Amino acid sequence: MNDYKNKLMSKNGRVIILLAREMLTYYEGDRIKTVSQYTEIFNTARGTVQSALKFLQEINGLELESRGHLGTYIVRINYKKLWEVSDFSVIMGVMPLPYSKRYEGLATGLYKGFEERDIPFSLAFMRGSSKRIEALTLGKYSFTIISKLAAKLEIRKSSDIEIVHEFGEGSYVGNHVVIFRDKNESNIKDGMRIAIDTNSIDQVILTSNECRDKEVEYVETPYNQILQKMKNDEVDAAIWNVDEIKEKNLEYNICPLSSKKTRELAKEDTIAVVVISKNNKEFGNILNRFIDLKEVEKIQKKVMNNEIIPIY
Repeated sequence: MNDYKNKLMSKNGRVIILLAREMLTYYEGDRIKTVSQYTEIFNTARGTVQSALKFLQEINGLELESRGHLGTYIVRINYKKLWEVSDFSVIMGVMPLPYSKRYEGLATGLYKGFEERDIPFSLAFMRGSSKRIEALTLGKYSFTIISKLAAKLEIRKSSDIEIVHEFGEGSYVGNHVVIFRDKNESNIKDGMRIAIDTNSIDQVILTSNECRDKEVEYVETPYNQILQKMKNDEVDAAIWNVDEIKEKNLEYNICPLSSKKTRELAKEDTIAVVVISKNNKEFGNILNRFIDLKEVEKIQKKVMNNEIIPIY
């Protein structure tokens, strides 16, 4: 990288970087755009585009072949070399805290996927889908993992994010249930104190629907403190992810969701999606081109079945 760092910092460096990013989305045998098209896309001169293409070939990032009126095609491509000049640096992702095998499996699959493609990758963990979305739109991360339910709600509110991949059912959580402090309760009733984590879009949606038309008191509580508040008799009930209860053998009065609407919404809450900022669409193309996200899900299931040890 040091051999051509000065070149990237030159006046033409911006076009070299942009072209490298463009080429990362291609395969060998693909036809690239014309010099005139790149001139218009990058708002620069023909000579600058030609110089940038020449540079990428000189560093063995790719080999091009002109086929006359048919256009120019990629004969050979070196993704690692192109990545070095793309200025993408380390890919940063953020997902929920890995408190369950399901999340550990997803994290392991993502790490293995990027590792196989020799792409620098780092994964952060953050509680609360709203906080992860905020960090994403601020440019702190390349992508985030949230539920399909949370993503759809956020997209309706704002056009700043988009879904670039949807995993299968059960990829985000198993299912949600209602947990009660009192072992004799089976339904949320008027007067109950209901724990709600306002940073969790999913829990807010499910809780508000499950409590619809009921006179309850909402007690704002971080998700990881709900069980303690229940133990301390500060709340009577809460919507909870059954994964943690099963994996930790927690003894609580567990009941299924009673509202038909809540159960319908909960299905989308089980689906994990990869979300990016619309200001970073290039990354969405590269993610789908480079990473086998179906294989990520297969690895997740192997971790959940104790077939492989989670590594993240």
